[in-house]
Amino acid sequence: MSSAVDYESVFKALAIPVAVLTPDAVIVAVNDAYLTMTRRAEADLIGRCVLSAFTFNPDADDPPALRGDELTRESLARALTTGEQVRTPVQRYDIETPGHPGEFEERYLSGVTVPVLGPDGEVRCLILQGEDITDFLRQLRLCGEHGVAGVRARLKEMETDVYARARDLQDLNGRLERAYRKQCETTSALHEAVERQRRLVFDLSHDLRNPIAALLAKLDVALSDSGADLRQSLCQLVRDVERLNAIVADMLELARLETAIPSACEPFDLGRLVLDELQRQPLTARVVPRVDPGVAVRACPVRFARLLGNLLSNADRHAASSIEVVVTAHPPDAVLEVVDDGAGIAPGDRERIFERLVRLDDARRRDPQGSGLGLSIAREIAQSFGGRLYADDSPTGARLVLRLPLASPQDPEESAPADRPGRPATP
Repeated sequence: MSSAVDYESVFKALAIPVAVLTPDAVIVAVNDAYLTMTRRAEADLIGRCVLSAFTFNPDADDPPALRGDELTRESLARALTTGEQVRTPVQRYDIETPGHPGEFEERYLSGVTVPVLGPDGEVRCLILQGEDITDFLRQLRLCGEHGVAGVRARLKEMETDVYARARDLQDLNGRLERAYRKQCETTSALHEAVERQRRLVFDLSHDLRNPIAALLAKLDVALSDSGADLRQSLCQLVRDVERLNAIVADMLELARLETAIPSACEPFDLGRLVLDELQRQPLTARVVPRVDPGVAVRACPVRFARLLGNLLSNADRHAASSIEVVVTAHPPDAVLEVVDDGAGIAPGDRERIFERLVRLDDARRRDPQGSGLGLSIAREIAQSFGGRLYADDSPTGARLVLRLPLASPQDPEESAPADRPGRPATP
């Protein structure tokens, strides 16, 4: 199994001296090779402008246009303007020797400035790569005195070293760009999740206000009207509290799904669980079950019961008189269908009904206080177990289909037959 690449360690260990700058030339990161080349400590460079981080020899006889600081300033400006890498010619850096004020060492560097672009094409940072060629130039100066034989071998060695370091820098640049893109994708996903949660909390807050306002109004009436039927008032209050409880339960379930809290999965007979849940559900429509035995799935029974309850509540709300519940096996899937004989769902709305807080006109008319979260929660539960929930064609009414992977037949508990063929409660 491959492990994540530690990009910081890769950057630090590169043999090529590299510094990372902000667009305004402030140093934000340097690797060990850069510290060795400049003979500075990291604390002396981080947070400083690269153009003022070093003290140059004021007595150098180079024209200002050929000084290292001026050439660096020019290359940074060109990289920012063009968005392309800029190679700098050989530059003279007579840098003050650390610990010896006023003492300067003659140094010669070459390098390249590489801009790193964001998704919008703007320069987000600059990679400044330097190469100390002081020894190379000293060898050239000695060429006349000692001949070229020894220098030629040294040049070949340096050529090989420069080539290897150039490839390292190119690889580093690619890794940094990929890491930056990944970070942007992660940040965008986080922003989207936060915005989705914000909208959800805002909309649900409005939904919570209605039953709370109704509770307060009914309590005021019950307290002020001495002749009010206390039992009837209490029954109405219980219904409002149940409505509040349902909304809070939906919010908790969504929170669990959003945070991907793992559920305890186990194999169970799908048909048996469906028949048991049908006996518990207070449905008003007549329910006709058609359940094949031995259809086994692996999931969390408690969450699956929540999924099934949401499908049945939706069907009961829209059914004219009856609901059909079908459990069959179509390898590699177990299939659950909930079909009502209501008005059905228009093809253009078959995906919309699974969006959070979406309620079609018929749903608002039949249940004005619904939250519009039931089917959304059902789909997310199905997906958490590797399943699919969708609306399909039906001759009459709406037909919601759930497909879950069949459990392995190797587990004896998974293939246990549904020996309790219960009957759904009907009014």
